[in-house]
Amino acid sequence: MKKLVILFTFYTSLAAAQDVQFAHHIVDTLTAPYFWGRGYTKDGMHKAADFLADEFRSFRVTPMDEKSYFQRFEYPVNTFPGKMNVTINGQLLTPGLDYIVSEDSRGLRGKGSLQQADSVQFVNQKDRLIVKLENKLTWSVAPGDAGYTAILLDKNRFSGTPSSYDVAIENKVVPSFKAENVCGIVKGTRQPDSIIVITAHYDHLGGMGSETYFPGANDNASGISLLLNLARYYGAHPQPYSIAFICFAGEEAGLLGSKYFTEHPLVPLKNIRFLLNTDLAGTGEDGITVVNATEFPK
Repeated sequence: MKKLVILFTFYTSLAAAQDVQFAHHIVDTLTAPYFWGRGYTKDGMHKAADFLADEFRSFRVTPMDEKSYFQRFEYPVNTFPGKMNVTINGQLLTPGLDYIVSEDSRGLRGKGSLQQADSVQFVNQKDRLIVKLENKLTWSVAPGDAGYTAILLDKNRFSGTPSSYDVAIENKVVPSFKAENVCGIVKGTRQPDSIIVITAHYDHLGGMGSETYFPGANDNASGISLLLNLARYYGAHPQPYSIAFICFAGEEAGLLGSKYFTEHPLVPLKNIRFLLNTDLAGTGEDGITVVNATEFPK
C-alpha cells in the first residue's frame, strides 16, 4: 500500500508538472539546424548534450554522481558528413525525400548503367551499387560500412525504371565516436536512497550529407521535452524520495547509452524503485503504450 501511495502521489504531481508551451519550445529548439538532428555530424549530439546539462543546471537538478552531468562512452559509427549527390536516369534527386542511402553504405563516386536484378533491385557490380525501390524510407545508424552502396528510392516519388546513375556520396567511419549520457538527480528530503528514474533518449539520426538532416521531433525531442518539464517541476518541488533524470545517447545505434548505464551505474541499481522511459511522446493523442506491462504486471 505504501508503494501505491508513493506512485499515486508521483503520477499526480507528474500530471501537474506539464507545461505545453515549454514543451513546444524544447521541441522547436532541439529540432533546429544548430543541433543537426542530434547525431554524428556537425557536432550535433554534443551540442544537444551541452544544452541538456545547462537545462538541468538551471532547474537545480544536480549531477547524479555529484561531479559531472556527463557519463561518457564510445562506440563505432558510420557517418555521411560530405557530398550526397544522386542522379538516376538523368534526374537529380532530393536526399531525404526522393531517396536515402542505407546506413551501412560506403562512399562512392561513379556513373554507369544499372542491370535489373529483380522487380525492385537494380545493380552495378563494378561499383558495388544497389538501387532499390521502397514503399517507405526508414533510416537508422550502423557501426560501419558493409563494402557496398545502397540507394533506396521512394517508389511513390520516382517514376520509371532505374537504368543509369551518376553519384557522389561521401562516408566516414568513426571507430570511437565519443558520446555522453546526461544524468541528473533531485535528492529526496526524507528517503534520498529511494530513487524514481525518468529517462528518454535525446540522440537522433543526425545528417545524411552536408545539407540534409533528420530533425527527430517525435523521436525523441518530444520525450525529452516531457522529461525536462518534469525536471523543472521537481527541481523546484523536491519529493520525499529522490527523482533522477537520464537523457540517453546512442539509442538509435542500438540502446547503447542505456546499456552502458546499467553496466556502469552512477547510483546503486538496487536503489531504483521505478523507472519511467518516455519515447515518441508527440503522438500522445493516440493514447500511451506501456511496454512490458504484460510481462511484468507488478
